[in-house]
Amino acid sequence: MKFETIAIHGGNLVTDSQKPVVQPITLSTTFEHQKDSLIYSRANNPNRMALENLLAKLEMGKSAAAFSSGNAAGMAVFQALPHGSHVIAPSDMYHGLKKQLVEIFHDKLEVTFIDLSNSQKLKKCLQPNTKLIWIESPSNPLLKISDIKALCKLARENDILSICDNTFATPVFQNPLKLGADMVMHSTTKYLGGHSDILGGALITKEESKFWNQILNVQKTGGAVPSPFDCYYLTRSIKTLAYRMKGHAEHAGIIATFLNQHPMVENVFYPGLTQHPGHQIAANQMTGFGGILSFLIKGGPENADKFISNLKFFSNATSLGGVESLIERRAAVEGPDTKTPQNLIRVSVGLEHLEDLLEDMTQAFDKIS
Repeated sequence: MKFETIAIHGGNLVTDSQKPVVQPITLSTTFEHQKDSLIYSRANNPNRMALENLLAKLEMGKSAAAFSSGNAAGMAVFQALPHGSHVIAPSDMYHGLKKQLVEIFHDKLEVTFIDLSNSQKLKKCLQPNTKLIWIESPSNPLLKISDIKALCKLARENDILSICDNTFATPVFQNPLKLGADMVMHSTTKYLGGHSDILGGALITKEESKFWNQILNVQKTGGAVPSPFDCYYLTRSIKTLAYRMKGHAEHAGIIATFLNQHPMVENVFYPGLTQHPGHQIAANQMTGFGGILSFLIKGGPENADKFISNLKFFSNATSLGGVESLIERRAAVEGPDTKTPQNLIRVSVGLEHLEDLLEDMTQAFDKIS
């Protein structure tokens, strides 16, 4: 089956004798004891089984584990690592997971943050206790591109686990497992959910290894699992993922070009632009450049805040990947320890009519120029 067909039919696990076209929601928390039957919904549930089966197929993996949030998915990996493990992670890493490594796992894990968009830097950072290389490409919020194949090859040669956060690209545009990664992570809250109304996360593995079984133990014993409702609606949302992503990417590419030519903009970070330093690598490992972009506005954080406040169709809100356009000054959200430029604006380009979005940005720029 092709991607679009898998997205529509791959998550339809029907347990009802009436054979409904759409899988029912199974709300029961417990199940009658039978041979090989489900026991308790924290351990498994028909809707979660359907979702995990679908995610594994979309990412071309062996198995998947769904979680109650993207942070819970990432935390399951960090919890499963042996005490004293060394982790290499990108300096431009999603703030929520970086906060976990710095504040929660500081006494369990040793972490080195480096610019993974330069794969040559990785060799110098390897240690005898290095157990994990965490890759994020494109990165959040600077849209840096890492050479996934090169990083995973080096990890494999040194018997190190490689995991790629594929939230920005989604399996529509990028398949890290095919590029050599051992696992893929998603905040399913974002594009997979696609409507800003579902919280979730997921891990997908290439092989059902000993480490994968440790992650499953964290998932089921720790209990940070999505509800049947969340699994149902996420599976439903994924049916339109391929078509939504094409629209997001088309709009983002045009808006990136518009911003790149605007006199009030210092720099635009979008891998679809040919001047982006990671453009060629992105073109080699992605089939589309995604719907997220960032840019530096002239005039500092004050102008950034004024620009955002003048917009009508871009909501000043955290998160991304919904059908509605979202925008924020990222440093204001990340807090005083952020390394993100204070005048950087991150945009999640939605599926509104493109002319409305361009006209909205134009009038917002006009009010501060």
